[in-house]
Amino acid sequence: MLKPLADRVLVEVDEEESKTKGGILLPDTAQKKSQKGTVIAVGSGKMLDDGKRVPFEVKVGDRVLFAKYSGTDLEEDGKKMLLLSERDILGIL
Repeated sequence: MLKPLADRVLVEVDEEESKTKGGILLPDTAQKKSQKGTVIAVGSGKMLDDGKRVPFEVKVGDRVLFAKYSGTDLEEDGKKMLLLSERDILGIL
C-alpha cells in the first residue's frame, strides 16, 4: 500500500452510479467524477519552519468531500484512489 508523505492524504474514491434513477445506463464519458471517499492513509503532517509538524484534521476511516479536480488519480486492485493534499479536503461527512 502507498504511504503518503508530508501533508498528503490517500482517499479511496466512492463509485458513482452508472445509471440514472430512471434506469438508463450512462457511458463512462457521461459519468460525473465522485467528490466523496474514505481516507485510507495519511502522511506525517506538514513541516513548519520551526521544525514542528501540523497535525492532520482528518484520520483514517473518515468519510470526506474533496475538491473536484484535485489530486492524482491512482488505481490499485481495481479500486479508484486519489492522492491529494489535506488542503484539498473540503469537509468531513
